[in-house]
Amino acid sequence: MSIIEVKELTKKFRRPDKKGDLIAVDGISFSVEKGEIFGLLGPNGAGKTTTLEIIEGLQPLTGGETFIKDISTQKDLNKVKNLIGIQLQSSAYYEYLRLGEILELFGTFYNKALDPDKLLDIVQLKDKKKAMIKQLSGGQQQRFSICAALVNDPEIVFLDEPTTGLDPQARRSMWEFIKKINEQGKTVVITTHYMEEAEYLCNRVGIMDEGKIVSLNTPKALIRNLKSSARINFYTDEQFDHASLEAINGVLAVEKNSNNTYHLRITHSNEVLPKLYKWAEKNNVFMQDLEVDTSDLEDVFLELTGKKLRD
Repeated sequence: MSIIEVKELTKKFRRPDKKGDLIAVDGISFSVEKGEIFGLLGPNGAGKTTTLEIIEGLQPLTGGETFIKDISTQKDLNKVKNLIGIQLQSSAYYEYLRLGEILELFGTFYNKALDPDKLLDIVQLKDKKKAMIKQLSGGQQQRFSICAALVNDPEIVFLDEPTTGLDPQARRSMWEFIKKINEQGKTVVITTHYMEEAEYLCNRVGIMDEGKIVSLNTPKALIRNLKSSARINFYTDEQFDHASLEAINGVLAVEKNSNNTYHLRITHSNEVLPKLYKWAEKNNVFMQDLEVDTSDLEDVFLELTGKKLRD
């Protein structure tokens, strides 16, 4: 059952030089199912945040329609706001209020509100109830932003780049909080440019690039549909004819980094590896630190767009 419907959504901005329009969102359509974690994955500038802000009613659209539980977010925003919670990409809070006081204040904006103690307990910040926002670490501030998005006990929670700027350990911790929120029966919509985040959290992922959704499916299905099923990485300082490496049957693409590390997108490792060893022996190439990885959403994005998800 779809809880969110986006139909032919378009958003244009006037360019600063007034020479035409910048198309931030280009006629996209998708739905979000009740109870799932749905992700929009793409690089900065792909249109993810703009899409979310239109669905949330924070930005006007240029064309198309967006609905939450069959309610138009453009025509009946007041009906929608009690159904949703929003964590923005960057947030500012009252500097001299304590966390509990901020949540109490936010609660007055809604018809119903959860108890601040319960909210802080969800994100393991109950012991920080009397702390001010400036006294929290970066990870704690991000967790509080999610906490603030839950004040009205929403059915749908929107999280815009919830782990940007966090170290790997804090990011993993945040993932568990997001899963915990989803397990409470809430639908979660996130934007991210971290492929591992989308793979771990999302039931379905819409891959965005230049304002378009270029593919939408479960992470496993997106990876399964790839031409390449694996990657081979190795280092060498030997000189050789790159065309001969690219000519190996089963090698789909070769990329060389500035540090002489080579990344090969391949069909199947058990077929390509023996051929690669023969090639190395024939060309007197000593391959160091050779490793084989399975394909991931980074490879999906590269195959669909010809670009890396993150440079």
